[in-house]
Amino acid sequence: MTMVVGKSALDGVVVLDVSRVLAGPFAAQMLGDHGAEVIKLESFDGDDTRGYGPPFVDGDAPYYLGLNRNKRDVAVDLSGPSGRELLFRMLEQVDVLVENFKLSTWRKWGIAHPGELLERFPRLIHCRVSGFGETGEFGGLPGYDAAVQALSGLMSINGDPALDPVRIGIPLVDTSTGMNAVIGVLLALYEREKSGRGQSVEITLFDTALGMLHPHTANALNGGASARTGNGHPNIVPYDLFPTATQKLFIAIGNDRQFGLLCQELGCPALAEDVRYRRNRDRVAHRDSLRETLVQQLAQIDGQALFHRLMALGVPCAPMLSVEQALALDHTATRQMQVSVDGVSMAGIPIKLQRTPGGVRRGPPRIGQHSEEVMRRFGFAPEEIAQALASGALRQA
Repeated sequence: MTMVVGKSALDGVVVLDVSRVLAGPFAAQMLGDHGAEVIKLESFDGDDTRGYGPPFVDGDAPYYLGLNRNKRDVAVDLSGPSGRELLFRMLEQVDVLVENFKLSTWRKWGIAHPGELLERFPRLIHCRVSGFGETGEFGGLPGYDAAVQALSGLMSINGDPALDPVRIGIPLVDTSTGMNAVIGVLLALYEREKSGRGQSVEITLFDTALGMLHPHTANALNGGASARTGNGHPNIVPYDLFPTATQKLFIAIGNDRQFGLLCQELGCPALAEDVRYRRNRDRVAHRDSLRETLVQQLAQIDGQALFHRLMALGVPCAPMLSVEQALALDHTATRQMQVSVDGVSMAGIPIKLQRTPGGVRRGPPRIGQHSEEVMRRFGFAPEEIAQALASGALRQA
């Protein structure tokens, strides 16, 4: 289905997205989903993610398509002064700039430090996304999701304890960095309503990775130790993937009452009164013996039927599905978490506002699809647009 909306929360906010790959484009897309006018400024070669396939849809990878809806696209050659002048003139009228250039790139353009942009454009919210920031031991170094997973310790706690650590199977650091960028931008926009002044928002993959490592950071900072527990939880038991007679089921027990209900449904209510398992801290201390007992009890039970019974009792659990199976769920359709626009299918919008909902208004753009339209929108005269095209500073698809 295609989502059609009226007024959204960020109507009137203008965002210039000059970022590439994942975290920045994802942040700009989220702002666009909720009504912001987002202009994506690309090089003539385009965002790297356009080639992150297969599969491909009309030449672009779904990796790109899933990060760049609700944007118009202008293709500008920033390597020359005339292209950069187009950028700076656009910045006079935008509320938010999202970028992930290296500091050396800004210096090459005559900006000694990105903070100088705020001197030229005092109401600008400048969201700068990078791997490590500009300060510290790793300041200015490049950062990609998996490498930061490794460096931050995130990878060390993921995977089978008997094997090497495993990269989390999605670019979790990148997407979470994008979400933090959105939070930062919204905070700065809210503060600007009071002060009338913009500010810089610095978001890094490294900071984000450490910030999401709960409870492992909290444990390690307070006398505990980080540990790789596979599908299990370091602080909660049973909180793990279990085999049943029909399928694998993740059982997520959050308190002692839920554990008692689980034991009743498995036909072993006395287990909840065993001194080894009565409280969560006891179960954590005896996790191996408890798992062995639960596996034995579950071996004869239909996993799907148990899922429905436990959930009806308020005991969180879920069958393990593939991505394709999850997308095919009736609940996915009900929650509008699969949408299509301009012939492109993509995940829906997870943030649902009652009065000013977000929506998918336009599909991911081609390189330079809206260049002339965007230039007109920013007040460039027809002869200026023609000159920019003729000089090679601007390209129209």
